Amino acid sequence: MILSDKSIYKYLDSGELIIDPLEKGQVQPASVDIRLGRNFLKLDENKFEAMSMTDEIQYVQFESDSIIIPSNSFLLATTMEYIKLPCDLTAFVEGRSSIGRMGLFIQNAGWVDPGFEGEITLELYNANRLPIKLTAGRRICQLVFAQMDEEALNPYAGKYQGQRNAVGSRIFLDKELKAQ
Repeated sequence: MILSDKSIYKYLDSGELIIDPLEKGQVQPASVDIRLGRNFLKLDENKFEAMSMTDEIQYVQFESDSIIIPSNSFLLATTMEYIKLPCDLTAFVEGRSSIGRMGLFIQNAGWVDPGFEGEITLELYNANRLPIKLTAGRRICQLVFAQMDEEALNPYAGKYQGQRNAVGSRIFLDKELKAQ
């Protein structure tokens, strides 16, 4: 079940759901608008010739109040908001229609597990032929919350728990790789 604004406010008021900072007007009828932070990561393309799932990927980290994403370019960014989900809620990260119409694709693998806590790392891709300029503090995506039928037996406690700033891929830490 997707949460309405009324249910979102109940979770926020009880302290079970935390979105900080949260300004008036961010809660929409069935979502919460999330803003672009100031921390970014881009691939350090000169450090390696190809990425793999077994080696740590090198990134260049920087902070800025605005960023220009060139055409056909990929960038990791963080949200302004730190969120904490209770064990009975999950969230979907959805791009805003107005931004999608500019050719900017926004992901975070599309899913936030119950029990997750941290800033959300956004995967930004400019599919347009023109560069896109983004400004920190502007609404960039939205969280759509869904109530689960029960609390998660094993809430999220993975390698991105508690993250601050944009965080690159940590796939090299996957458990199945440790067994090899």
